[in-house]
Amino acid sequence: MTQAEIKLCSLLLQEHFGEIVEKIGVHLIRTGSQPLRVIAHDTGTSLDQVKKALCVLIQHNLVIYQVHKRGVVEYEAQCNRVLRMLRYPRYIYTAKTLYSDTGELIVEELLLNGKMTMSAVVKKVADRLTETMEDGKTMDYAEVSNTFVRLVDTHFVQRCPLVPATENSDTGPPPPAPTLVINEKDMYLVPKLSLIGKGKRRRSSDEDATGEPKAKRPKQSTDNKEPIPDDGIYWQANLDRFHQHFRDQAIVSAVANRMDQTSSEIVRTMLRMSEVTTPSGAPFTQPLSSNEIFRSLPVGYNISKQVLDQYLTLLADDPLEFVGKSGDSGGGMYVINLHKALGSLATATLESVVQERFGSRCARIFRLVLQKKHLEQKQVEDFAMIPAKEAKDMLYKMLSENFISLQEIPKTPDHAPSRTFYLYTVNILSAARMLLHRCYKSVANLIERRQFETKENKRLLEKSQRVEAIIASMQATGAEEAQLQEIEEMITAPERQQLETLKRNVNKLDACEIQVDETIFLLESYIESTMKRQ
Repeated sequence: MTQAEIKLCSLLLQEHFGEIVEKIGVHLIRTGSQPLRVIAHDTGTSLDQVKKALCVLIQHNLVIYQVHKRGVVEYEAQCNRVLRMLRYPRYIYTAKTLYSDTGELIVEELLLNGKMTMSAVVKKVADRLTETMEDGKTMDYAEVSNTFVRLVDTHFVQRCPLVPATENSDTGPPPPAPTLVINEKDMYLVPKLSLIGKGKRRRSSDEDATGEPKAKRPKQSTDNKEPIPDDGIYWQANLDRFHQHFRDQAIVSAVANRMDQTSSEIVRTMLRMSEVTTPSGAPFTQPLSSNEIFRSLPVGYNISKQVLDQYLTLLADDPLEFVGKSGDSGGGMYVINLHKALGSLATATLESVVQERFGSRCARIFRLVLQKKHLEQKQVEDFAMIPAKEAKDMLYKMLSENFISLQEIPKTPDHAPSRTFYLYTVNILSAARMLLHRCYKSVANLIERRQFETKENKRLLEKSQRVEAIIASMQATGAEEAQLQEIEEMITAPERQQLETLKRNVNKLDACEIQVDETIFLLESYIESTMKRQ
């Protein structure tokens, strides 16, 4: 766990949950697993606050607990899961593109609340969608429920582990902490719910003097009498499945850039056919026959079987080896080599960074060393056709930045420089780790800059929000245009310009965060895939 990762975790926890949760979370990240009282003592926080903070962290899967032999419960932070909070906007946007606004809000609610029952999610999402609709229109619970089931069927949403029924029925003393388990086959099993109803608006005509809808109180009283049909069955967003989707999108995009749109559509079809059957960490997809791929192609692609076979042969013969041939039955069996694809994407990222930082000549040397594996300095100069002085300069620059490494091969045991070969090589794994560390530092800097920009203009932002609130309330009561104009003029022209600049800067910083996270995702996926193969 590097300092850059800890700093980024600290910023993310503070932004999402506040100071107390951040203090407890960062303490656990730094120290490893610890019991409750030790956490309270070391952080100087009251026991009650520590309990509440741990509840929040456990609810969002950021902390896990385990019972030791002596009955002591220890809590451990999941640093990788904390860093995933950076990717929340991307998960939500993916749900929106695949399952429209309903899918977007379902995933957003699950990410914001950690774990929720299906009935609670459906009701909340239906209410939120109804609020955005025109007067007189409402969102049906059944429609939201259908989208939820589709998300579960494609494994984007999964069940949370439960306390087994046998544990509750034991006559002996209860364990210090419950053991949560779930069967693999039950993970995507949706309970049969008959959710009948429509979404409600928050500010409707049936509000009473307290400002609370009347429909709310009877519902609470009936909840006490009738148990919720899916009580105890909680759901969470399956982040691994989202990562699988991001990886597939990156592979399809890379094939489209290298070859053409038809090739990428064939690869997309192969990935779609094996997305639910292939585990997220597998190095290959399931083998698919040429006939199966032909039958599964999208309706709009009117290519013959012969043309498809030619495309598959081209993809299999490509030096990047994204697609491999694993047999000849069924017109030829093909797989997608996910590990090699991730390796190629990580290498392309490294090449791009070298080009941006050191220029095209350095990128030429970097690609040359990558291609030839090991080269002496003289060979680099000759192959790259760059003068000796410049080549030496560039090699040492990349060596000092850890993009290139130097390997010594001595002729004699004394390692005398005159009798030693010095070979330049690229260790992609260590270079990817170094770049990933820099990306974490970059994101932390971006978040700090955004917070600084917002803090600097805090007074102006508050004034703008107050004016907007006054205008909204006056519009609701049917105020005249002249009155609204007068309120708007409370913000002067220079202040309005300052707000525009702030908005533009914050949007730019947000976009940078998302772009850096795309690089982080590629590098993390490659490192994880390589570590599994070793």
